[in-house]
Amino acid sequence: MALAIRALIRHLTKVAALAVILLASAHLVESRVPNSLESVQASGILRVASINGPETYYEDTDGKFDGFEYELARAFAKYLGVRLEIVPAGNFTELLELTRSGKAVDMAAAGLIITEGRKALVDFSTPYLDISQLLIYRNGTGKPTELEELFGKKIMVMADSGEADRVAVIAAQYPELVWVASSDYNSMDLIEQVHSGETDFAMVKSTAFSISQSVYPRARIAYTFPDKQPMAWAFSPQVDQSLKKAANRFLAEYQSSGKLVALEKSHFEVGSTVDTGGALTFSNRVKNRLPKWENLLKEAANTYQMDWMMLAAISYQESHWNPRARSRTGVRGMMMLTLNTARELGIENRLDPAQSIDGGARYIAHLLERIPESVQGPDRLWMTLAAYNVGFGHLSDARQLTADHGGNPDAWDDVAETLPLLAQRKYYKTTRHGYARGWEPVNYVNNIRQYYTILAWHKQVEQRRIAMLDNPPIMSVNEATPINANLTTSNL
Repeated sequence: MALAIRALIRHLTKVAALAVILLASAHLVESRVPNSLESVQASGILRVASINGPETYYEDTDGKFDGFEYELARAFAKYLGVRLEIVPAGNFTELLELTRSGKAVDMAAAGLIITEGRKALVDFSTPYLDISQLLIYRNGTGKPTELEELFGKKIMVMADSGEADRVAVIAAQYPELVWVASSDYNSMDLIEQVHSGETDFAMVKSTAFSISQSVYPRARIAYTFPDKQPMAWAFSPQVDQSLKKAANRFLAEYQSSGKLVALEKSHFEVGSTVDTGGALTFSNRVKNRLPKWENLLKEAANTYQMDWMMLAAISYQESHWNPRARSRTGVRGMMMLTLNTARELGIENRLDPAQSIDGGARYIAHLLERIPESVQGPDRLWMTLAAYNVGFGHLSDARQLTADHGGNPDAWDDVAETLPLLAQRKYYKTTRHGYARGWEPVNYVNNIRQYYTILAWHKQVEQRRIAMLDNPPIMSVNEATPINANLTTSNL
């Protein structure tokens, strides 16, 4: 009996010990610090440091963010099942320090080129884009063909950029090279300075130059450095690599799907304003496409007290009178309405031409009412169209900048000169709505005015032909005589 009791006690002791071990193990599992990926997913937010600008992120027409880096980072956030939050940095130095510490942000996405200096501060993902570095000059000043031709001239670069690193290496071998690195300018600012002749040369990324070609046509490529520069996201070296590994998996999948190439093209291939070929195409479509939509345009214009030919010109600029048109950002239909705008207008189907045209006309009428009463005459319409394209907030910023620079904020010509400044850091950093592709609304309005002129001319010719059919002119024999194709002024 005593032996049985002692055996039972030993068994119970083992069970108790095992329970203690299991409880301790459970406690250890529960108390394990989550890795960086788990922390992001648990919080539901991916915090990404970036720099407001043309190649990274900026505010679009609806007041929402757009830009190559923004869309790529947002796709990654969606891949992780979390929401994207942009943490703005003022310059590359601030951005890299934010990223290195790993406290306020999870990663950085700002068009960062991988350099040895940066690798000492942060960890990089696998590259997702290879870009070129360009030396640009002003057309008409003579394209340099030898390095010596740069000596004594001013070369501008962005501070702490990959371009600054390259120039520093060259200048170490050639002290005669004069260069300035500024944290107050972005790539577009530097290109504008070359275009305007404020600086002799600048070194910029190929992505920035591709965006600016139609804006600053006097800026030309003097030299393309042959070695491609890899662009990547940055992560803190002070945390584990789980988030970086997830980013690498995402980038590999995004690239293999073809989405990365499509994203690159949509942001770095910019269309130009109306040229001779574009005007001819428009003229043909006035004959072949417009008649199908003319009644709808006239009905909407009558409802909202607009010139129907102006509404036709706007809809052509938006969609080329294609009711199923769609942009990379998801705007759709004849008037290319965003989903949010369509919902606000009560439009159920943006692809329905009648709904799209009516909604677009109604939205234009709404914007027209928001333009200050001090803006009168045609200027009121041009500013309304600019707001339709770039957003009312950015137009307001441009009007304020115009006033600050001594211009007339109620005159379209003055505001049109100021709008492109919204792409320059030294100006947009002081505005409420930040960076905007400010040249686009200027081109947008100019295109519409040109389309309207062509359309009005077509309608005048059409009316004249109808009048001639009703009342054919009486021709004399001499007026009907064929012209001699060989006649010249010397025969007169």
